[in-house]
Parts: sequence; structure tokens; C-alpha cells
Amino acid sequence: MSSLQELVERRAGLRGAPVDALLAIISDWQILADLSFSDLLMFATNPEGELTVVAQMRPYTAQTIYQEDLVGEVFAPDAKPAVSRAFAEGVIVRDGDPDWSTGVPIREEAIPIPFDGEIIAVVTREANLSMVRAPSQLELTYLQAANELSQMLAEGQFPFPGEDAEHELGPRVGDGMMRLDPSGVVAYASPNAISAYRRLGVVDNIVGRNLAGFDRDADKVLEALADGEPLESEVEDRGAVVLRRLLPLTRGPRVLGGLMLLREVTELRRHERLLLYKDATIREIHHRVKNNLQTVASLLRLQSRRLGSAEAREALAESVRRISSIALVHETLSQDSRQRVSFDKVARRLLDMLATGLTDPEHPVEMRIDGSAGELPAEVATPLALVVSELLQNAVEHAFPDRGGEVVVTLERRASSLRVEITDDGVGVPDDWSLDDDANLGLRIAATLVDSELGGTLEVRQFSDRPGTWCEALLPLPR
Repeated sequence: MSSLQELVERRAGLRGAPVDALLAIISDWQILADLSFSDLLMFATNPEGELTVVAQMRPYTAQTIYQEDLVGEVFAPDAKPAVSRAFAEGVIVRDGDPDWSTGVPIREEAIPIPFDGEIIAVVTREANLSMVRAPSQLELTYLQAANELSQMLAEGQFPFPGEDAEHELGPRVGDGMMRLDPSGVVAYASPNAISAYRRLGVVDNIVGRNLAGFDRDADKVLEALADGEPLESEVEDRGAVVLRRLLPLTRGPRVLGGLMLLREVTELRRHERLLLYKDATIREIHHRVKNNLQTVASLLRLQSRRLGSAEAREALAESVRRISSIALVHETLSQDSRQRVSFDKVARRLLDMLATGLTDPEHPVEMRIDGSAGELPAEVATPLALVVSELLQNAVEHAFPDRGGEVVVTLERRASSLRVEITDDGVGVPDDWSLDDDANLGLRIAATLVDSELGGTLEVRQFSDRPGTWCEALLPLPR
């Protein structure tokens, strides 16, 4: 549970939809802080009138007043009279005299947050008056827009209902801002906004012109502005890409105009396209490796049919199964751009492949998987698939010489390691058996892979209290 949810539940008794409404404001109130050149504090209240700071936002466009975080601080009602009045009256309250309690003059404005006819919180805009100087046109435009957004916040019209709350990569006020009138004419454009359109090839002055006269994709923006709906879109021209976010400024049903935030994202989109190309190339490589391995397996199968020696044919069949185990991992990697493999999926397909190719219908062997290994890096999944294949193949071939049985694969994912256990209820290994025995090539391959490729340990022994063999591989996992 987030700190805001805990605070408003404990200090104000709010739960459910009202909390969601406050979270929506917090997800998008950076714009208001930047336009206001102000710190924002969100207050909740209890029946006794005590005021608790439940959230805080600092501006990017001005120096913050509060170096320390105030979230969780509790104030008496008379310590924040503007906030208490906003709760009581449900209107925006602006303090007439500066507040000097922090050592600097602070102008405070308290904005009530309505929900279903009740005031559930109050947001304060707190600006440091000691930093005030003769405002520029940019600052005047910012402050006018901030006042309009504050009024929308008090009327429950901001943030916009249904708008995607994820704006981490979206344009911010400092990236570039244009003020549009209700018809789409540019009333003001910041220097960064002008530079963004320069990158798109617009060389003439854009102030005083309708967006349709210089933006090749203006129709969607103008339609959203007329409807009072927010819009996030991109425009691309002359090799440049600009991300745009339209925020209509409304008063009741009337559209007063709009703010257009712009961010030039040409390099970001170029890197994204390169990554997509790289991912596609990697998937294609894995696909081709899988196809080549399957071709090698097919050639070995053809060769085995021409051999008269049963021992030679069996050796080639084992090689085919080993190649097919590796091919399974590459096939999985070819379907995902990430270099990680769902090993549970690979293990299930290994069991299906070995059950089809090795088990005798007259002596059926049941194989199943318990637990989960989760996702593994390709450099772990490929040798591990071969290890599991060798251990399963060894169990099916040697544990049940004259009857059927059961083989269980247990996968246990730990914080920094993986335990793979394979057990059977067969005849067990001989008393004089050793993992270094030259006669068992498959187990020697598995032991070598576990030790040299995976940096783990492999133990194989007979159960002491019942028939069967127990194998355990302990593998460290890369962080």
C-alpha cells in the first residue's frame, strides 16, 4: 500500500474511489507545479479539523521552498487558515498577506478537491515571493495557465477523466509550451516550442497563426481542442519527431483555449527503432540456428538408416536428441525479443520429445514436472536443457529394463540459485557405480556442463530407503 493510501485512510478515513481520484491528481500535478513556479502540498483532514500533508510536489521551474519532505506532517486548523477555509467553503482561497513561518515570504493558494459533492482534500500552491521579479511574457503565460488549471482542479475537471496517467516520457512544461486560443491560433510559443517546430522544418513565425497552417497533423489536435478532450500524439517531418500533449483549458462546458506541451524526441525514437531492429535480428539469428540444428539432426537420422550396426544407430539417435534439446531453446528465443527463456516451457517440451522417442509402449514411463524454474538467461537455459535431457534419457533407458515406472523433474527457483531434481522409481544405480564411469557418456556430459558451463554441482545416487535413483543439480543464477 502506498504512503498516500495509508495516510488518507488513517488520518482522513478515505478508501476506494476517493483515494483513486487523489492518486490521479498526483500522477499529473507536476504540470501545475511547473506552471505556478510553486511547491504543491496536498492536505487531508479528520473530523477534528487537523490537517495532514499526504503528498508533495516540487517545481522544476523554480527553487523549492521546502528542502525537507513534509509528507506526514500534521498542522492544527489555525496554522493553515486558507486550507481550513477551502475545506469548509469549497472555494479557492488566496491568502492576502505572505506567510513568513519558514523564514521567507510565501504566497499560498488553497485549492479544494471535490469528489461526489464533498471536499476530500486541498492542494496548496506555495510560491516564494522573495524570488519574484518583473515577470516575462513566458512567466505571465505560465501563471495564467496555472490559474486556469487550478480552477479546473477545484471544479473536478482536471486531471481529465479517462486519460492515461502514465506521462513519464511525455513532454513537460520546460520542454516547450504553446498557448492556443479556442480556434487553434497560437497566442504564445516558448523558445523551446519554436525550436521544436524548427526541427520539423517550420521557419516562419508561428505566433498568431492557426495550428493548421504549419502543423501537418493539426486536424486531430484541433478536433480534440474543440471537444475539450486531452490528446497525446506525435508529428514527424524531415527526419525529426516531436511529441505533443494537448491540455484543453475549460470553464464548465466552455473551452477557453489549450496548452500544448512539446518535446523533441527524434533521438529517442531513433534509438527505439534501432533496438527493434536489433531485437528482430537476434530473433532471426535464433530462428536460423534452430533451423540449422534441425537440418543437422535430419542428416544424422538419414545416416543412421544406412548403418548396419545397432550400436552405431543408437549413438546417432542420442546425438539427434542432444541437438534437438539445444534447438528447443533457440526456438523459444526466436519467439521473444528478450534474451530470456521460460524454462518450464522448454522442460515440458523436452519431456514430450523424450516420451515420444524413448519410451516403450509395453513398458510405459510416466514423466511429470513439479515446481517452476521461471525465466532464465539464454546462457543458462541452453546448457541446462541439455543437462535435463541427458538425465531424463539416462533414467528412461537404464531405470526400467523390464517394466514401466515414473520419472519426476522438480524445479525449485531460489533467490540466487536453481535446484533441479530428477528422481525415478527404477532399479537404481549399481553399488560400484561412479559418475566418472566412462561407460555412461550422457551423465559425463551432464556433469561437465553443470561444472564448467553452469558453475554448479551435480550429485547422483541411489535412494537408501526405496528403489530408484536421485539426481540433483544446484546452479547459481546470474544477478
